[in-house]
Amino acid sequence: MSEQTVTTGEVVATFLEACGVQTAFGVVSIHNLPMLDAIGRRNKIRFVPSRGEAGALNMADAYARTRGELGVAFTSTGTGAGNAAGALVEAETAGTPLLHLTGQIDLPYLDRGCGYIHEAKSQLEMLRAISKAAYRVWSPESALGVLREAVRTALTAPTGPVSVEIPADVQAATLPMPADFSTLPVAISHPGEQILDQLAERLSTAKRPLLWLGGGARHAREGAMRLVEYGVGVVTSVNGRGIIPEDHPLTLGAFNMNPDAEAFYRTCDLMLVVGSRLRSNETKNYQLALPAPLLQSDANSAADGRSYPNSGFVCGDSAVVLSGLAGRLQGQLHIDPSFAQDLAKARKAAEVRLRTTLGPYDTLVDALQTELQQDALWVRDVTISNSTWGNRLLKIFAPRNGIHALGGGIGQGMPMGIGAALGVEGRKVVALCGDGGLMLNIGELATAVQEQADVTLLVMNDQGYGVIRNIQDARFGGRHYFTDLRLPDFAKLSESLSVPHWNVTSISEFGEKFREALAVNGPALVEVNMQAIGPFKVPFAGPPVKTR
Repeated sequence: MSEQTVTTGEVVATFLEACGVQTAFGVVSIHNLPMLDAIGRRNKIRFVPSRGEAGALNMADAYARTRGELGVAFTSTGTGAGNAAGALVEAETAGTPLLHLTGQIDLPYLDRGCGYIHEAKSQLEMLRAISKAAYRVWSPESALGVLREAVRTALTAPTGPVSVEIPADVQAATLPMPADFSTLPVAISHPGEQILDQLAERLSTAKRPLLWLGGGARHAREGAMRLVEYGVGVVTSVNGRGIIPEDHPLTLGAFNMNPDAEAFYRTCDLMLVVGSRLRSNETKNYQLALPAPLLQSDANSAADGRSYPNSGFVCGDSAVVLSGLAGRLQGQLHIDPSFAQDLAKARKAAEVRLRTTLGPYDTLVDALQTELQQDALWVRDVTISNSTWGNRLLKIFAPRNGIHALGGGIGQGMPMGIGAALGVEGRKVVALCGDGGLMLNIGELATAVQEQADVTLLVMNDQGYGVIRNIQDARFGGRHYFTDLRLPDFAKLSESLSVPHWNVTSISEFGEKFREALAVNGPALVEVNMQAIGPFKVPFAGPPVKTR
């Protein structure tokens, strides 16, 4: 029997199938066509053609976050890979396991500066700078090995995006079909039993212990919940929301730097930070006073003391660490009887404090919470509305139900909403966007229609970059340069794509219109006219900071 001969593109498609990939995103190009042709012919992976490479990476990112598995995106070389750069930075910031497959010019011309079409100087170095790792495939025979290592790297904690360049002529070249497409094992970091014993001993002496849970603990809900059942309190980063359901009486949610939370920290006698980098905009530029002793656990040994000095560090997978602690601490904790009540008071005070700043939008939050099912996904772009109430006040009930542009770049909310919707079909996704951010990836509205993504876009329209205006008011004498935007008529734009549209001009009508939009099976757009409704009671001009 003669050996089956296939292209490298076919090897790529077959390996992705072996990895369990069901959906991939991207923009088709002459420099990735051999791979995408194989995906199309084999017809085992759904390919979502985005309108831009940035949108494709955002979609793959959100798809991976909602499912807790590998996301996959394809781009072209040169400009195409460059267009994906910002979204790769976002995936790297969020620690999303993502495989970015990009083309490259033909091998004979690579790195020679000949002006070959789609050539980009030092593309691999660029990708290394904005990915967890980046590789180049030099031959058909090496492709499978590189892909195996790339996927293992993406999925190994600390997880992150990995880019792979495959020159177009290598993609089209043939080789015998490999017999083995198995994936490489992903190592899980296990701290020693003695180390866990010592950590448990330290926690057992605390009367008012608090966990800070970050995005690296999203898969560790079982152990975290057991500790909460023993009376341990919780506060989360924005990326750790929903690990403990946010209606639980022993969680502060993401009210992590509110003055009421900070006052509560002073009453705690231990904090264990798990899977969090304690980012600058959640710790007032690392000046937020956290409880002492401050202990830390992370799968990345480089996290030890990186943002805050600690009194002890354990390197290990968060699920292993928290489950190990839960097993050791059952019946061993002696929690202060007033601890739970004090935590609940701090949470309530934090919510009230925030609500007093929202003006008319306080009622909007309540209407949203009423209409959304607990399994709905809450996706947020970088907007004033999210930075104030979206990141904290609207409750999230499961670890993968909240997705936010963690790196702070605007414009990623709609494509993330699309990716999330395709990752959890059968559940409602709401994507909160600002008008300015929406315009950065407005073409992806057509992608949502083409793929019938069940996403409701909630667009807070203040006719420009509202937070920049507020910063200009606070720091630049009220000089509003370059913040007013000429926008399309979103109703007409939606109509041109057969997307149902609602315009909200008063808070009293929001609940009914939002309910109608949620009933749509497919994309819908609810536009909130903030100029008609009015401003926030207290203008938001960036996260609070402390100075030394």
